[in-house]
Amino acid sequence: MGLSKTNRETIEQVCARYGHRADALIEILHDVQRAHACVSDEAARIIAGSLNISRAEIQGVRSFYADFSTTPRAPQRIRLCRAEACQAVGADQLAAELDRAGTPHEAVYCLGNCALGPAALIGERLVGRATPDRLAAASAGSGQDD
Repeated sequence: MGLSKTNRETIEQVCARYGHRADALIEILHDVQRAHACVSDEAARIIAGSLNISRAEIQGVRSFYADFSTTPRAPQRIRLCRAEACQAVGADQLAAELDRAGTPHEAVYCLGNCALGPAALIGERLVGRATPDRLAAASAGSGQDD
């Protein structure tokens, strides 16, 4: 199923906002993903045409960065930092607790919040000193995630 006319126009507006510049590809992909929960193949085709670059170039960026998906993802997915600083303060144990609870999560490497590890990202919300309770509170939007 293809994108609606409105969705195609939204993608074209995002490209126009960045002046149809190929050097803004990552920002464009982030904006499109934020608006549509993914960067589909059809979206990539529209972006490629707007920026006058190949779809292969877009695929290279989409596949290199774990933040980009070709199919919609849940907005509240948990990304747990598994870099060394977070491992040193319990990221591995937190991942095991999440696994035991059946809570889906994915590993990322460094969220830039090392002083408050283990760190996690829920949607676009950064959670420091993450625990299962703090992650649940952040998912519910209680604000207890500083």
